[in-house]
Amino acid sequence: MSDADAQVQPRKTGLTRRQKRALSRGAQYVVFVAVVIAFAVTADWGRLKNQFAQWDLVKQMFPDVITLALKNTVLYTMSGFVVGLVLGMVIALMRLSSVGPYRWVAGIYIEIFRGLPALLIFVFVGVAVPLAFPGTEIPGGTYGKVAIALGLVGAAYMAETFRAGIQAVPKGQMEAARSLGFSSARAMVSIIVPQAFRIILPPLTNELVTLFKDSSLVLILGVTLEERELSKFGRDLASTSANSTPILVAGLCYLLVTVPLGFVVRRLEAKTGESTK
Repeated sequence: MSDADAQVQPRKTGLTRRQKRALSRGAQYVVFVAVVIAFAVTADWGRLKNQFAQWDLVKQMFPDVITLALKNTVLYTMSGFVVGLVLGMVIALMRLSSVGPYRWVAGIYIEIFRGLPALLIFVFVGVAVPLAFPGTEIPGGTYGKVAIALGLVGAAYMAETFRAGIQAVPKGQMEAARSLGFSSARAMVSIIVPQAFRIILPPLTNELVTLFKDSSLVLILGVTLEERELSKFGRDLASTSANSTPILVAGLCYLLVTVPLGFVVRRLEAKTGESTK
């Protein structure tokens, strides 16, 4: 091909990579807006309002939904989190132990309690334990049972989180502590664990959110009117009123806690990322 022919041929025209990305984003926005408009146009807002937005039922729920149901939900969650935190740390240290039986027991515990649904663990605590040990009662009544059930669930996940955090601490930290005369146990408690705890704060907060939602399984244990949590409180009123507004209000109360916790998790993750740079 001669130089003249090359000059006559038209130059290929096409979209640049940036233009393609902009076009793709624009198409996604169009689809999103179309879906929202379709939902807004086709939904029967009158029926939704009658079923989920009865103001009289909302007023009936206050202040008990906050002073009773939300309070119990927070108490159940925090008690289970504390039990899970302590037990999870013990299981994590057993998993990292040089003693074989400790590692085996910790590994079996983690695999079993991570694999079982939380519902079965609540049934185990509420039914199997009293049958296995007649005449014995868990201290604290329902609150104690929930703390143990949620703690058993959370400990399996927290143990792996603790183990990952401990292993993420540079080995030089332990070597430096031992060179200063620290025993292995003292170095672990005083040097390694505090650094690991800082690393695992975001996933621990995520586990707290999970336990907060799992506390709704307390109904398996059978609760009194004064021991109801958000889900039970909302379901009881929904069944008596034949309306779903109480369930929606209970869900919004969950969001009052989980949304701020989610914000805390993001902030902790951002700070952890900055500290590792």
